[in-house]
Amino acid sequence: MNRSCGLLNSQKEAVPLKSIEVELEVRDHVATVVSTLNYENKEDKPLEAVFVFPLPGDAAVCHFSAQIGQTQIVAEVKEKQKACEEYDDALSSGQQAFLLEESDQSPDIFSLRVGSLPPGESASIRLEYVTELAVQADDGLRFCLPAVLNPRYQPQGSEGAGVQVTSVPASLVPYSLSFSARVSSPRPISKVESNCSLDPLQYLNTDQTQATVKLAAGHKFDRDVELLIYYKDAHQPTAVVEAGQASAEPGSLMGEPVVMVSLYPEFPQSVMSSKASRGEFVFLMDRSGSMNYTRIRSARDTLLLLLKSLPMGCYFNIYSFGSRYEHIFSTSVKYKQENVKIALTKIEQMEADLGGTEILEPLKHIYSQPCIPKQPRQLFVFTDGEVGNTKEVIDLVKKNSDSHRCFSFGIGEGASSALINGMAKEGGGHPQFITGTDRMQPKVMQSLRFALQPAVVDISVTWDLPKEVSVTVLSPPITTLFQGQRSLIYAQLTGQSSEAAEGCVMLKYSLAGHRSKKKLHFSLRPAEDTGLTVHRLGARTLIRSLEMEDRELRGQQDGGVKEKVVQLSVQSGVSSCFTAFIAVNRDNGRVIQGPMKHKNIPTPMTSAIRPALCGHAGGTAGMWLRLTCLKGYVAGKSLGTTDLEEDMYYNCLDEMDYGACNNSFGSLVSDMWDDSMEDLEGDMCYDCLDEEYINYVSSPTSIQEASTVPQQSDGTQEACTVTQQSDSTQEASTVTQQSENCSYKPAKNVDNITRVFSQMKKKLVKFWKSREMPLEADDAAPKSVPKNNMHSSVPEQPPRDPLLHLVSLQEASGCWLLDPALAAALGKTCEKLEKSKPALVTKEVWATILALIWLHGFKMDAKDEWELLAMKAASWIRAQNAPRVTKCVEAGNVLLGCSVKKEAVGL
Repeated sequence: MNRSCGLLNSQKEAVPLKSIEVELEVRDHVATVVSTLNYENKEDKPLEAVFVFPLPGDAAVCHFSAQIGQTQIVAEVKEKQKACEEYDDALSSGQQAFLLEESDQSPDIFSLRVGSLPPGESASIRLEYVTELAVQADDGLRFCLPAVLNPRYQPQGSEGAGVQVTSVPASLVPYSLSFSARVSSPRPISKVESNCSLDPLQYLNTDQTQATVKLAAGHKFDRDVELLIYYKDAHQPTAVVEAGQASAEPGSLMGEPVVMVSLYPEFPQSVMSSKASRGEFVFLMDRSGSMNYTRIRSARDTLLLLLKSLPMGCYFNIYSFGSRYEHIFSTSVKYKQENVKIALTKIEQMEADLGGTEILEPLKHIYSQPCIPKQPRQLFVFTDGEVGNTKEVIDLVKKNSDSHRCFSFGIGEGASSALINGMAKEGGGHPQFITGTDRMQPKVMQSLRFALQPAVVDISVTWDLPKEVSVTVLSPPITTLFQGQRSLIYAQLTGQSSEAAEGCVMLKYSLAGHRSKKKLHFSLRPAEDTGLTVHRLGARTLIRSLEMEDRELRGQQDGGVKEKVVQLSVQSGVSSCFTAFIAVNRDNGRVIQGPMKHKNIPTPMTSAIRPALCGHAGGTAGMWLRLTCLKGYVAGKSLGTTDLEEDMYYNCLDEMDYGACNNSFGSLVSDMWDDSMEDLEGDMCYDCLDEEYINYVSSPTSIQEASTVPQQSDGTQEACTVTQQSDSTQEASTVTQQSENCSYKPAKNVDNITRVFSQMKKKLVKFWKSREMPLEADDAAPKSVPKNNMHSSVPEQPPRDPLLHLVSLQEASGCWLLDPALAAALGKTCEKLEKSKPALVTKEVWATILALIWLHGFKMDAKDEWELLAMKAASWIRAQNAPRVTKCVEAGNVLLGCSVKKEAVGL
């Protein structure tokens, strides 16, 4: 019997979550988010619904309540174990209960349990959190509403149990989303942009300091909802004092004023324009199966730009990781042409073929390598962030923060904000997120500029307050400052002062050998209408610091840190990893009768991870997809990233119609079976297997048994599990976070497995050829097959981007060579280039000037991407003391049809 492939919550069954309504209020750079989740039980039995969903990793969740009819139940924050026990006790006694808890492994995943919802009854859950908005390179403020939760890979042996997630393709999400935002600021709002369709911005006053905007109807859940908010004036340092809560205990955090200080350091242009000529640059690239298709192609292009932009005199190395990791060089090597050429050859061969997302081990290896004297280490980490051991990774980065700076990049929808922000924060670097149609290269190059700038050191913050007022800083010490990037400080103020009193905070630091200080004076009079936002953000900051301290002290006798976190969390009403929100409806005295039905509410996942999860197609289709999963995550060599599977799998998922996928793909493979597929299958599965592997694939854990996995002696799962839950009306699948991707790696037969699948691919290609299927030129795999015309021809892959082609020809020193490749990149013949060269000018100088003119004449819209390598090229020309540079620029303009001035190219 054929079945639809993928992790589905079938439309055959009603899902209790009907809609999500999100209201965003932005005040300057702080956001308050209120989400209302509306549930309805259309079953004939009481229902427990479980919804695992993402939130921003730095959010302070501060309110949770439930509305049932006319009754509102406001949740309390309690120690997590006690809250869970109270929830279970309530359900067992027939009461309604609601539980909201943060994942132990990652602070950006929450689990909401709605228990004992009677038949026919509705409930509205209200969830509120506050967060700061990150400053972007163009001074925009970024808000992200995570709508996508991809299954997180939990490496074998990592701490803690994984979170169970039910995921479906975006278009099958059975609930709706409405989103509205209100923005207010002391400065005019110039615009609001989004990666999603928005209704027009509506200003609420004539000075344009207040505005509203809404998400257009029909959001597809195929992406996180991202807003970029721009104010007309540049960000300025500010300090906001918020009054304490009158009902709170005097002397406590919530009972005293709290100040939020926002600093935006500006450094001298002379310092910013200087670029370091030293450093060890280590690039760590995710090559797990979920990095497939456009992501890995973009990653290759980005590594090319990075390598070409590095300065002479530095060192570099490139690592890549999945279920295992690889490095191009055993240790970091000197930046020179021979080494760059080796690296670029390896980069061109990179595919998303290393299996799961195990980032911890390569990081340990990198940190174990001795630092090179006088070469500060700069680590660039690229990942889609689908890991389950987030806190372990962040703790490791912090442990090694004295030896490096870490710049992190979250790629694609659903990347863990907790992981990306946490690595950069603890590693003294800068985080970036690349989503939707964003180009990776401009954001990466901005971080490279940060890395090349002199490091700010000896940072200190001092306070000047009235004698009767003392300060307790809630934030960890500032360890990193970047040009134009905000640094936040939260502090509790204790003591009485007059309303006219002022305070002063002074930031001191050293940059390029020069000592600087910045003062910010502020009124101690509390601001109006801020509620408790600043207090909650301050409490969140302190809670996160204490949680990390607790992890560092784990195994030691001092257990007082956890108690401090629980006390602060309960007092402030802000969630933590040790607490949970619990609400029990005890008012109506009604006991809910009958057995309770359990349902997992699905979250959307992105298309990049679907092949790894597609293990439920029936017949030979299921065999192929399970073989793909097995090979990708057992042998660490994913076929799930090949064009063959991409096209077979996605062509019939154009509108994410899994029924169509099942029918078209299933019938196609059925045809293959009719054409002596028995022989093909036998050859694929058994011809060149050794006895050990034959025993493995023949066991109940083999690919022929719907993707179950080996068990360890203690009964825990060792490899990839895709289990199917079903009853009379449901056919859904769950991914166990602990083992989302297979990590089973037989010690002796990995090479055999790789050989087997290579043979399998060849035999499949031979079969496609016999059916006259179109083939890729580069690897002889079938091209895309339109679902309505299986034998139609398909356009060839587009040629390489002209900019990247020109960049790839640059030498490590910064120059270009006058050769046929450069001539082709410039659209000229070699003869034309040589004939136009002014006399007494070397070929390399002439070629380099032509390349610079082409960049400035035709690619100014991508200047952020090539500016650093162009500066290196101009510096090389100046070092040659080349004659007749002005004449070269004039001749180059004539040849290329440009009008670029000599000064513009740095000459």
